[in-house]
Amino acid sequence: MKATPKRILPPKRSRATRVTSNALEILDRHFIHGDPQMQKLVEQATVNALVASLIYDARIAAKLTQEQLADLVNVSQSLIARLEDGNYSGDAFSMLHRIARALNCRLNIKLVPDKGQLKSA
Repeated sequence: MKATPKRILPPKRSRATRVTSNALEILDRHFIHGDPQMQKLVEQATVNALVASLIYDARIAAKLTQEQLADLVNVSQSLIARLEDGNYSGDAFSMLHRIARALNCRLNIKLVPDKGQLKSA
């Protein structure tokens, strides 16, 4: 008689781990969770993406090209493009403030409590 091959089962999940299709949760579980350096990189990328989106949306609402906005802020068009791409490593707050003034907008920044516990800086 032939031996019946053993069926390989996926590992059992703990009750704390739930099934998700949320890509951010999956990335967090597999690559970020518990790694302070990765968490810091993700936080910085999130801020860059938010600033990029704010600048792009404000420019479009003002019906300006990147070049027109750059002239108003007295910077190069390529800097506006880098800002809108989230690929800017300078003082984003200062630049965002300059852009807000050029677009006749007020800059309003909030600190929103995190879901987790307070962390030391």
